[in-house]
Amino acid sequence: MEKEFNLKNNGFLHLFVSLVLIFSPFGLFIWPDPLVIPVFVVASVLGLFWALGLFIVQPNQTKVLVFFGNYRGTVNKNGFFWVNPFYSKKKVSLRVRNLESDIIKVNDQQGNPIVISAIVVWKVVDTYKAVFDIETMEEVDPKSGIRKVKYEESYQRFIKIQTESALRKLAHTYPYDNIDQDGGNEVICLRSGIDEINHALADEIKDRLSLVGIEVIEARISNLSYAPEIAGAMLRRQQATAIIAARQKIVEGAVGMVKLALDELKDNGVVDLDEERKASMVSNLLVVLCADESARPVVNAGSIY
Repeated sequence: MEKEFNLKNNGFLHLFVSLVLIFSPFGLFIWPDPLVIPVFVVASVLGLFWALGLFIVQPNQTKVLVFFGNYRGTVNKNGFFWVNPFYSKKKVSLRVRNLESDIIKVNDQQGNPIVISAIVVWKVVDTYKAVFDIETMEEVDPKSGIRKVKYEESYQRFIKIQTESALRKLAHTYPYDNIDQDGGNEVICLRSGIDEINHALADEIKDRLSLVGIEVIEARISNLSYAPEIAGAMLRRQQATAIIAARQKIVEGAVGMVKLALDELKDNGVVDLDEERKASMVSNLLVVLCADESARPVVNAGSIY
């Protein structure tokens, strides 16, 4: 676990000491004795070594201190400090960062192929876990041959892999839409249940990243659609479903209007229709009310009998 390494703001004092040691050979102008030359050279080298212990901690950044493989603590306080030059210092940022995953193709709960991606807002909350519990990436400088540990790339790669894994699990749990579900709008789906889906995604990613000291502030789906190979067919299905639902509403309204018309004619004594004439009137009214185009009635100037 992370533990705080307390330091005082003594960096400027040690900076002065290191500068004095580094420029001590200028003392030969005052004391030009060949016997003291090795002393001044050693003092200058010691000053350079002393300066290696100086470091700065910026706001929302920390330094993880390691002494010959032993974790000694994390400096969370901002300022200019000095520590034993044998300590290795690893910078870890506590600032809020975001990552957008790659667009991946997965199958939803119903087996339909979809493409999906997410944006994750995160930050480091435990520097010990973030530094020592994640397999770090190393890069060799082609010129100097020095290996450099790339902590930021390690975070990005780990979070991206875990986010894609959480997206696959989420897609297998929910359908893309609810047009085939009996519950209608009550069934949570990827397309309509945005708040519930984003909350479930954030919880899933939190459980994975908390193991390495990373806190997930927010996670949300940034891209969601059917896969190209079925997008056209699914669009036609959605259109057909919408047309059927609209027709159902039109028919329900038309039946109510026909019933109201018949009741009004009967109650007001406007005309007395037998069953055959009622059926004919109902048929004509339904055609007029349910037709896609405007009706063109034929005016009957004679008797209806």
